[in-house]
Amino acid sequence: MSLIDALTAALGAAHVLPGSAAGPKARDMTGKLAWTPLAVVRPADTAEVAECVRLCAAAGVAVVPVSGNTGLAGGTWAEGAVMLSLERLNRIRDLRPAARVAVVEAGVILSRLHEAAEAVGLYFPLWFGARGSAMVGGALSTNAGGSNVLRYGNTRSLCLGLEVVLADGRVMNLMGALHKDNAGLDLKNLFIGAEGTLGIITAAVLKLVPKPAAHATAMVAVPGLPAALDLLNRLQSATGGAVEAFEYMPRSYMDRYAVCNPAAREPFAERHAVTLLVEVGATAARDAAPGPDGTPPVVTLLEETLAAMMDEGLVADALVARSEAQRMEMWARREAAAAITLSRHPLVDNDVAVPLDRVDDFVRRMAERLPRLDPGAEDITVAHLGDGNLHYTVWPSSADLALHDRIREGVEDVVAELGGSFSAEHGVGLSKLPTMARRKDPVALDVMRAIKAALDPHGLFNPGKVIPPRGT
Repeated sequence: MSLIDALTAALGAAHVLPGSAAGPKARDMTGKLAWTPLAVVRPADTAEVAECVRLCAAAGVAVVPVSGNTGLAGGTWAEGAVMLSLERLNRIRDLRPAARVAVVEAGVILSRLHEAAEAVGLYFPLWFGARGSAMVGGALSTNAGGSNVLRYGNTRSLCLGLEVVLADGRVMNLMGALHKDNAGLDLKNLFIGAEGTLGIITAAVLKLVPKPAAHATAMVAVPGLPAALDLLNRLQSATGGAVEAFEYMPRSYMDRYAVCNPAAREPFAERHAVTLLVEVGATAARDAAPGPDGTPPVVTLLEETLAAMMDEGLVADALVARSEAQRMEMWARREAAAAITLSRHPLVDNDVAVPLDRVDDFVRRMAERLPRLDPGAEDITVAHLGDGNLHYTVWPSSADLALHDRIREGVEDVVAELGGSFSAEHGVGLSKLPTMARRKDPVALDVMRAIKAALDPHGLFNPGKVIPPRGT
């Protein structure tokens, strides 16, 4: 019996698609990569995932897990491999409001989890533009970030337990809902961020938090990044750490947003060097309950902080949302980032992180260095400024791949000079393998290879991703 026949017998013909019928699963979100898998399989539960893994292992065929396929680093490239789609593992197994946890399968779409948590008065605080199609398994596999990392942390910080299928088809149950568990090595966090190279995540226990009862949201123009950092620190002190989002949109981004969205309203009468989207969330009634004029105290607090900084010349202009519609209009500007970035080709996309007090250094150094690397290049930046994560994209002057690599190395140099990371929240996948080989500590790479060899001795789980082979 062929592998395809065996998979069909295990799952049914409707859930084993030939590679030629892979459709959107056979290309990445950026449009840079396309491939033809051997097949796409759609198991219905953890047992069927395990059976698929056993069959592929016996045939010596690689397995590439795929969730919403919204990644930007080529992590689902699967030429000749079996793509194991988790879309049918889409049950919310349990919601436990008293413990503030959700037990979910890997194929649950983030927006569905948001809705389920909201129905019990809670919130799952992983929030980014692709939440309507991205799935829990992919978020865990890349340790996804997003706009709320500043307050709630990355996906790793939101996960208490995992269920994982190993390379030999065994199922490892780490599905505890404990906040403290020091019973041996921390295996759970080994699989989060591993991008399916060590095991296939099939379910998780996730933290829920109180749903904010009110938000204070504003577009803020400041003269530069030092003033922005001052505003962030003042707001964190004034609110007791309740700043949920602090997003950076410089003039180049706002200019491109206007080109891509000509009907959109401008937030201010003029464009400024630095525009911020600031949001504070209030869960306590004392901060969220509207006062006599109908304004929640958290909004008043934001207004007073901005007014004080305007008097000091540290804020040039500000617009505070007065309705949910205005708030969503503000967020629409920031969440258009992926579409804006992909609106031009070719592109060299970089997802980097530097210490908060070095963000301005990064911007200034790249402004000096990029013209030396490619005089005809243009760049655009948008950032989760509150956690130091910059999405720095370059539109180079040509499609020359050698030029693209020189630009990427130039970015890497600046990031290294500033004590940063070349991979903040999108993962390593395929596209950052050369950077891993160049920049990651060699001893750390050897440890990663040893772990990979121990858990996946035949190298069949998402091969060629994350960990560069020796000698590269």
